[in-house]
Amino acid sequence: MSGAIEIVRHPRARRMRLAVDPRDGKVRLTLPPRASVKNGLAWAEEQRAWIAAQQARLPGSLPLVPGARFTFAGREIAIDYVPTAPRTPRLDGDRLICGGPRDGLERRVERWLRAEALRVLSAETTEYAERAGVGVTRVSIGDPRGRWGSCASSGAIRYSWRLILAPDHVRRATVAHEVAHRVHMNHSPAFHRLVELLFEADPTPARTWLRRNGAALHWVGREGVSS
Repeated sequence: MSGAIEIVRHPRARRMRLAVDPRDGKVRLTLPPRASVKNGLAWAEEQRAWIAAQQARLPGSLPLVPGARFTFAGREIAIDYVPTAPRTPRLDGDRLICGGPRDGLERRVERWLRAEALRVLSAETTEYAERAGVGVTRVSIGDPRGRWGSCASSGAIRYSWRLILAPDHVRRATVAHEVAHRVHMNHSPAFHRLVELLFEADPTPARTWLRRNGAALHWVGREGVSS
């Protein structure tokens, strides 16, 4: 069991703590600075039933295989595998038509999703940057676990590609948030006023949606939890 647990020492931790990450099902054991790793793992072993119960509540994994249904820009689409179709996926209504060899299909679908995410997020970043009167040096995507977006002092903005799976208003509110950091590198009242001005609506519902549903987006294209 020890190999399935990530051990983290926290300088301010006063007791051992277990947590199951809802984004990938990994188990994290946080230890105080001087706590024994051996004792910590023994305690975690005693919590096996609790860990299993927490993992059972996680969203199901959703591999990008033929017939899989998942959200794209907030609407449900399905992978329609047609071997004779072109290798590059093509969206047709609620079907993502994918051709070529079966081997590597999952990678091709994820590459398509990443490309769409970069295309859409780049365009929306430009839109909001022009509205704010600021420059953005670079837009890129990744697959971070902890952030949906980040803005560097250099003017580079990076997003999670999984935002393309969320509803449009959630994605756009995130873009407005990051672009606003080009003016205010903080979360001051002035920053939040600018986000609302750029987004032209209250971004609170979008943040609420991500808190409630964001973890499920991390399971798209992933395998399930191994016990």
